[in-house]
Amino acid sequence: MRILLVEDEQDLGSAIKQVLVSEKYVVDWVTDGAEAWNYFESQWTDYTLGIFDWLLPNLSGLDLCLQLRAKQNPLPVLMLTALGQPENRITGLDAGADDYLIKPFVMEELLARLRALQRRSPQIQPQILTVGVFTLNDANSALSIHHHDQTVQTIPLTTKEFQLVAYMMQNPDRIISGSKIRNQLWDLNEEPVSNVVAAQMRLLRRKLASYGCDCPIETILSQGYRFNTQP
Repeated sequence: MRILLVEDEQDLGSAIKQVLVSEKYVVDWVTDGAEAWNYFESQWTDYTLGIFDWLLPNLSGLDLCLQLRAKQNPLPVLMLTALGQPENRITGLDAGADDYLIKPFVMEELLARLRALQRRSPQIQPQILTVGVFTLNDANSALSIHHHDQTVQTIPLTTKEFQLVAYMMQNPDRIISGSKIRNQLWDLNEEPVSNVVAAQMRLLRRKLASYGCDCPIETILSQGYRFNTQP
């Protein structure tokens, strides 16, 4: 899953991003509300969660939320703010925020609230994803393959392998370009590497081959990649 974090406090933003990345989220972090809106308008990526600070330069988190809802964007949003009065919480929720977390907070509560948003949001994929004979389990970061002889083979995945397989399984039988995959699974602020997707695909195929399994993701020449629903 990809999160857009909008927080102008450098130390807090850096800490939140570090924790989220360790939990296998892909995170874009910006410090300006107007820049965040440009991310939404550009359609480079598909976000599954938003974390907005209320008080931001140029465009507040409150206004950012209002603009999203005005465009019928159902993105689940967690609002962060030091404004903890009941009237502030009501204003934030009425603007379209789905939850409200008052600063200062502990990271464990932030993660718990994100998990709660995931459970309440039908557009977010479940923690266990099954397509054909393949099952991806977020609890143990593993891909399971259900063979015809009724045996089940479980293959542990790295964080990036997990994110790659999850994204492809969420789009079965659909051809996705390498640039789309890169924009979805790698930080947009990182220095671009043209072959990063192809390199990660090679590593994934090598991993599965070491377990005696064929990779369900095939390369479509000059178009991209596709997750086959058949083993």
